[in-house]
Amino acid sequence: MTDREIVDQRSPPAGHAHWAAAGSADQRLDGEHGRQVGRRAVLCAVFCGLMIVGYGATGCPAQTSDVAEGTASSAEPPPGAAAAEASSDAAYFAEQVRPFFATFCTDCHGGDEPEGDLRLDQFSAAPDVLADLEHWTVMHELVAGHQMPPEDATQPDELQRRRFLQWLHGELQKFDCGAQPTRPGKITIHRLNRTEYNNTVRDLLGVDWQPAADFPADDVGEGFDNMADVLSLPPLLMEKYLEAAETITAKLFAEPALRRQILFIMPDAVVSAEACSRQLLETLASRAFRRPLRAGEIDRLTDLARLARDRGMTFEQGIEFATQAILISPHFLFRAEVDDPALDKAERPLTSFELASRLSYFLWSSLPDAELFRVAGEGRLNEPDVLAEQTRRMLADPKAAALVDNFAAQWLELRQLERAAPDPERYPSFDPTLRSAMREETRSFLRNIVQQDRSVLELLDSDYTYMNERLARHYGVENVNGEEFRRVNLPDRRRGGILTHASILTLTSNPTRTSPVKRGKWILENILGTPPPPPPPNVPELKEGDLELLGTLRERMQQHRENPSCAVCHRKMDALGFGFENFDGIGAWREQDGRHEIDAAGELPGKITFNGPAELRRILIDSSEDFTRCLSRKMLTYALGRGLESFDRCTIDGIVAQVQASDHRFSSLVLAIVSSEPFQMREARGDQGNE
Repeated sequence: MTDREIVDQRSPPAGHAHWAAAGSADQRLDGEHGRQVGRRAVLCAVFCGLMIVGYGATGCPAQTSDVAEGTASSAEPPPGAAAAEASSDAAYFAEQVRPFFATFCTDCHGGDEPEGDLRLDQFSAAPDVLADLEHWTVMHELVAGHQMPPEDATQPDELQRRRFLQWLHGELQKFDCGAQPTRPGKITIHRLNRTEYNNTVRDLLGVDWQPAADFPADDVGEGFDNMADVLSLPPLLMEKYLEAAETITAKLFAEPALRRQILFIMPDAVVSAEACSRQLLETLASRAFRRPLRAGEIDRLTDLARLARDRGMTFEQGIEFATQAILISPHFLFRAEVDDPALDKAERPLTSFELASRLSYFLWSSLPDAELFRVAGEGRLNEPDVLAEQTRRMLADPKAAALVDNFAAQWLELRQLERAAPDPERYPSFDPTLRSAMREETRSFLRNIVQQDRSVLELLDSDYTYMNERLARHYGVENVNGEEFRRVNLPDRRRGGILTHASILTLTSNPTRTSPVKRGKWILENILGTPPPPPPPNVPELKEGDLELLGTLRERMQQHRENPSCAVCHRKMDALGFGFENFDGIGAWREQDGRHEIDAAGELPGKITFNGPAELRRILIDSSEDFTRCLSRKMLTYALGRGLESFDRCTIDGIVAQVQASDHRFSSLVLAIVSSEPFQMREARGDQGNE
């Protein structure tokens, strides 16, 4: 889809209609009500006109999920080697892999309705694994983790399992990152979400008014509310933008000190109103649009200010009117990376100003500051050393708290804590003060990881946390007094890392009891990056009833998952959840559940056993590559504002390697992302056409 097609969906055809609208509206600028109606008509037409003028002939294709195509290696094999290898592969598949499928897989993954839409009885020859990389990668994980075949099915012996995994691993390794043509991926035109809008207005105008508070809620994609594909522009939101522009400018030009930020020069006997308007509006608009103005843009803005003066407004009112036009311009409301229509390349590097915007909205959820804007203007931001220097500077800035409030809060699902409703009879100590303390513990802990550049593995296990008196009392920790949060060394190994924070434990519980399923599922999705498939249909909920008569929660869940289809996923999911069963539904430590002793032991696939949260956290640390990969995928998704594709696999591999080589420091993760090709490049129109 081209930008013009996107424009046609989001606004009526306008061309240069804003001038025609201005001509018909200027008669209505007399009188307070007429002035407001006239402004609305002009500003709405300005939006449409700027949309067409700014973006109409540029390419902004939608995302695709194509697998990157391979290229021939520059090193040619010896004569006959390729044929011999192919013959060997074919023989191995026929002798080892195809019988493995037939014996252990095709009962479920065969026929016209295979489970998971994965059919394995159709291969008479070795399949093209690289053509469906994601499915085969998941298969490798499940078979290697002893999650497939399911427990009630015929099991391969270890030699059979090892031979199959050896074949599949070899096929997956053929995805040679060095031989594949890399792709930065396609990002559609990116509307500012509510948080980004508020922050941008704050940093542009020096105010903190939260003008987007009553905007419609942003849609969520891939777990985040900054995904370009889902940030549409419904008519109600356009009306809210117009209202916000009027409200912001009215407050701005009524004052603190605030008016002088915009009107830093005024016309006099030496400097004309026209020259003043041009200088004032060019300074403001270039910051608002996050780039130098293009030819004709400043003329259109000064024409609006002149139109207002011609209709009897003061100089200040004319600047206020033009400021409203800036705030409803698509160049302010959207982050667009505009390609040259004559570009004949499939991809291009971002300009310095485009890169500055990507970086600032990634780290700060706001526009570039003066320093970043200056470096971008010098054309040096694309230099690796300069980019790294600016990234470290921005991470040290208080505005980097946006990574905690926007990225981490969504990745860890912390926003759901506001909707948690523990049963007041079962958990009488839970109140708004405790909820707030839970949230602040996790926020302070994450902020420390960012600001002090700690290892991201401390998220899994640590010997400290942040508490105030209220939370310390909930945790049973002594000698913490007052409402202020401070770093506290943990007295024992019961707690450590975010998995034992009351915030996480509460939002992954049911109102009346803990939920090992929810806790295990949360770990699989957000820590290990291996979310379970949806449950099969018609599976009844776990009966609550009289807990004492029905037995322990573990016994009741064991009965619940007698369905073999359930057992496949629940085996690992439940074990992870039960590892934290010593924590009740609001995260307090307990030794018993009613009259039953807590059993926090478990066994993970591969006969990996543990007893209690400390041992389970150690297992997660030992498999830290899974966590690092999951975190890298989540953060890259957030940074790009798009879902990841199969061709991003090599980028993730590179990020994980850099983080591991840098002792898992938080800055190494951010630096690896901002130096990656998907972050610094964009797929242009070129020979890929308009999709």
